[in-house]
Amino acid sequence: MDEFVCNKLREWNFGELIQKFEEEEIDKESFYCLDDQEIKDLIPKAGPRLKFKKRLERLKAEQNATEDKMPDVSAHESEEAAESVQVGPSTSGTSDGGKRRLDVQGELTGSPQQSPAGKRRRDKKLPAYSEKIILADVKGIMEHVYRKLKNEEKTKLNNFLKAKIGDLETEKRELVGVFGQTGAGKSSLINAVIGVKNLLPSGDVRACTSVMIKVEANTKNSKFEAEIEFISKEDWKDELWYVDRILKDGAQKEEGDDYGGGDTGEKLTAVYGEEWKNMSPDDLMDKKWFKEIPEFLQNREEGKKILTFESARELSAKLVKYTKSDSTGQDGDIKRFYWPLIKCVTVRVPHNDLLQHVTLVDLPGNGDYNKSRDKMWKEIVGCCSTVWIVTEIKRAASDAEAWDILENASSLMGNGGECQQVHFICTKSDYSPEWEDKSAAEVRAAIFKRNREAKEAVMTNFRKKRKINKHFSEECFKVFTVSSKEFLKRKRLEPEDTEIPKLQEFLQELDDSHSDTVNYVFGALGIISLIHGARYSKVAGQTERVHTQLQTTLREELDKIRKALGEVYMDFKKCLTEGVEKSKDSCEKKLNSILFPRRASGSAFHKTLKYVVENNGTYKQKKRRQETMNEKLSSHLTDSIDEKFRKTFPNERQCEPFNGVIKAFSLQTERLIQQNKAVELQLTFLKTEEEKIKTKLNKLIRERKKMIYGSLVQTIEDCMKSCYEKAATFSGPGTLDNMRSTVECHVRGSKNIMFEQAKKVLLQNLKNLEGEILKMLNKTLTESVELSFKMDHSTIPDVSGEYDLVKKHYDMLKSSPEGEI
Repeated sequence: MDEFVCNKLREWNFGELIQKFEEEEIDKESFYCLDDQEIKDLIPKAGPRLKFKKRLERLKAEQNATEDKMPDVSAHESEEAAESVQVGPSTSGTSDGGKRRLDVQGELTGSPQQSPAGKRRRDKKLPAYSEKIILADVKGIMEHVYRKLKNEEKTKLNNFLKAKIGDLETEKRELVGVFGQTGAGKSSLINAVIGVKNLLPSGDVRACTSVMIKVEANTKNSKFEAEIEFISKEDWKDELWYVDRILKDGAQKEEGDDYGGGDTGEKLTAVYGEEWKNMSPDDLMDKKWFKEIPEFLQNREEGKKILTFESARELSAKLVKYTKSDSTGQDGDIKRFYWPLIKCVTVRVPHNDLLQHVTLVDLPGNGDYNKSRDKMWKEIVGCCSTVWIVTEIKRAASDAEAWDILENASSLMGNGGECQQVHFICTKSDYSPEWEDKSAAEVRAAIFKRNREAKEAVMTNFRKKRKINKHFSEECFKVFTVSSKEFLKRKRLEPEDTEIPKLQEFLQELDDSHSDTVNYVFGALGIISLIHGARYSKVAGQTERVHTQLQTTLREELDKIRKALGEVYMDFKKCLTEGVEKSKDSCEKKLNSILFPRRASGSAFHKTLKYVVENNGTYKQKKRRQETMNEKLSSHLTDSIDEKFRKTFPNERQCEPFNGVIKAFSLQTERLIQQNKAVELQLTFLKTEEEKIKTKLNKLIRERKKMIYGSLVQTIEDCMKSCYEKAATFSGPGTLDNMRSTVECHVRGSKNIMFEQAKKVLLQNLKNLEGEILKMLNKTLTESVELSFKMDHSTIPDVSGEYDLVKKHYDMLKSSPEGEI
């Protein structure tokens, strides 16, 4: 199969046509010659055919401009790449062809207009060449180089170079978490922002608050798809057992009874109707209940169901059964809804530029009783780089639930996660019943006035939220006033007045924040520079001198990092020492607030506490985030490090971890290049390696910092586990008092050990991270230096032509109007 054609079809989301084009023996030359009749024969359906023709016309225009303005530097390698085979990991099989920084397609399926983000970026693209073309060419070149290396003798250097080529492919997907209560307009907002009408179900059917819905691009074909992931059978059995033992024990729910799992009856009614009340858990696991979802019963931990449709409307109608809840149909017939069995739904949208490297996640606000759903919820919230809090504008500043969601999840998103920005989105800004008799001009003026007032009120309220401010500064918090309805219909407002285009522009910038194209080309230049330089640089004395200088510089730079990280360790040790003492002094008081809550009757709280000890200290109140006794007990420890932690591990990308010491690390390759032109190419490789290892380290630090911060609560939970297990065994008269006494005695007897242990574990995790950072830097760069200057290069292939081509592509990217590399 012609590699150019294959890449183009994948890039344009026509992967399903690859076999057809291969059968018709269409190569690069004939691809450009396709006329209307031939395209019609290849693509019978009108919709996909029109989209293909549009993209082909644009490609031909770019090619014509290229021939007029620039020499053709890619034709040779494109022809050679046609003979290529995939190397592992693949360097050509990505569906997108890289993130766009230079040429952004602005079209959105169903969008009333091209987004402003798309318009602005189109003005910034490179003359004649799009970034996608550059990326495809460079990938083809590197595959050709890889084949050349495979044909040479197997040496340590050759293996090293092949591994580096395979490591060029990187993928960074940004997650945007979308929170909001039922009726706030989340689904309409997402549909409008991504430009696809009727994608996520919305309207009169009551929304379920437990199902996570991811929305991302379909890069494999032109269909609308939904991948439905079920919880495990074992998880569902546990919930049925819980219902049987707790809800059927004869005790009626009393006022103030707000224990976890209180909505379990509602879940069972959704799946089984009212029949569940007279059945045993074993009866409810009978396969007759799951005829429509046999995947749920498959013999593996979790099943998945795939739905595929031609249109968003068809998919949306089918999704209702898996994401919404309603007890009866329009004619009064009983309907089954399967949302209680769903762990996550991933919706994939074809031909959508905004979602190529961004996933929107419609999230329940408060975690979940189900352990697998709750674990996934925490993981996703902790990975969101941006969070949208969605609420109606008429009560934005005073919406307690919206602010509770943000407040309760702030530590998980902030110090315990990687959230950089919080957007408070006020929806339905176009409507108020008071405006019905006003003129169009008066309505517009009233909308703008209310929008200004809402933004001011939300910002004022944000400044009062101390718990949120610990994790997010005012610079990280933005307010939007939007109208999805007006964006689509434009009766009262222009599209830009609805602020939907602002959110589209934000997603486009987020999509482009880490350009795969730039990273790939820069890395490719480094590798091919080393190969080219190793073959032709023969200045032995100068090579030895530079090698010695690099070794010395590496040792000195590692010592600087070691010293800086040691200082950070001591700062945390001091903070935690204070936190331990406060925890010892206040833990019994905090515990009493949990064990003896106000306005809770004995019989009602008996069930609550029983749930807590059976779930390792976890309790979930209705409309509140799932909390734990362990979080309460460890609160002074987390409070003691919050400020220092945020400065040491900032989420903002313009800030650097460990006070910038890793960013400052340098082998001084620029200075050495000026002094040693004979080994410039080897030093260019080391420069790219240095940047790449810093990127990997920043990713490692983001992951490790979540674990480090969460270790305080986790250690307390581990220390409390034995008392929870003991308290859970009590039954009969006196159970409540026995559970309380067991927990109290354990905390009183363990407080001098438990909090010190939490401190010790966090500090050890910090020390382990220091070791990983130093080892990664030393091992990677030592190997790179040694192989660049000390190996026998007699088996290195000639890549002079390939080097010239990659260097030209790199120079084009570097000189583009969109900024530096």
